[in-house]
Amino acid sequence: MNERIGTEPPTGLLQHWVHSFEEDSPGATVYRPDGFAFPPARGRRGMEFAEGGVFVDHPLGRGDAPDSVRGRWRMSGEARVSVSFPGTGRAGRELVILACDEKVLRVAVA
Repeated sequence: MNERIGTEPPTGLLQHWVHSFEEDSPGATVYRPDGFAFPPARGRRGMEFAEGGVFVDHPLGRGDAPDSVRGRWRMSGEARVSVSFPGTGRAGRELVILACDEKVLRVAVA
């Protein structure tokens, strides 16, 4: 996981990520690939990066049920990803990638 993260998507980014809150630290939010053997939890939020700038946010909905909101993503600078949700009225956000490979995604806490 020593890959230098730049203005190109890091290897492993294009997949469905699920929040591994047990691994969070004061400065980082940790995500693992969908299908990871997580301990039991009431619900987990996540996000998905796909080819062509397709982004899907997976927040928790009512009763901790998973939900999904489609959006767009693009690399916006050195290790930065801008996420937007055109036509939804939902605010976008910028993610700062601290580390990424096929097994873990660490994002700076905003």
